[in-house]
Amino acid sequence: MAGEIRVLLADDHPVLRTGLRTLLDQESDMRVVGEASDGHEAVALAARLRPDVVIMDISMPGLDGLEATRQIRAKDLPVQVLILTVHAQERYLFPVLKAGAAGYVNKTAADVELVTAIRTVAAGGAFLHPAATRQLLEDFVAGAQAGQERDSYDRLSDREREVLRLVAAGHTAREIAGLLHLSPKSVETYRARIIEKLELRTRADLVRYALRRGLLTEDA
Repeated sequence: MAGEIRVLLADDHPVLRTGLRTLLDQESDMRVVGEASDGHEAVALAARLRPDVVIMDISMPGLDGLEATRQIRAKDLPVQVLILTVHAQERYLFPVLKAGAAGYVNKTAADVELVTAIRTVAAGGAFLHPAATRQLLEDFVAGAQAGQERDSYDRLSDREREVLRLVAAGHTAREIAGLLHLSPKSVETYRARIIEKLELRTRADLVRYALRRGLLTEDA
């Protein structure tokens, strides 16, 4: 049949595989071309059968679903992988995407979501829960902000980093000048440069920045 989606099922529970096959057999545009009971078999069958989509259980003996997914992606096969998992937490999303999967479906919602997920990834899309997508965006933004902070910190000279740490620790310009053998005016100049480079505004911003960077120590 033209346009049919060829599916490989990989799960170590025969009863679940039978249930999934029964579910997918009802779809006129899908055909189950093989079944694997562990990760090693899934990788081998994916290479031999070249399905469009692999439904991969995340927890299998021997070789788990994530490692099997990595190995399939490493072979550069024209295959999309959907991870099947009992874990609803969004924190499981990131290892799944990092392994190269196109998304994941919770087993408890497979009867409702799996068919749509298969069609989505077969067409080149990604299948994620709305809550997972929101979490992904939030973590991306947080990661971008952390990356910006690392980049900004890298632009500081060693002396500016010393001044930053001491300012954030509550020392006055005169105290810092004495500790670093500088003039108070030089300390103020360093502080202004730091604020400019880090794109901060106030001393409170400096303190928050230093806390996030782990710069405040007992000897500060």
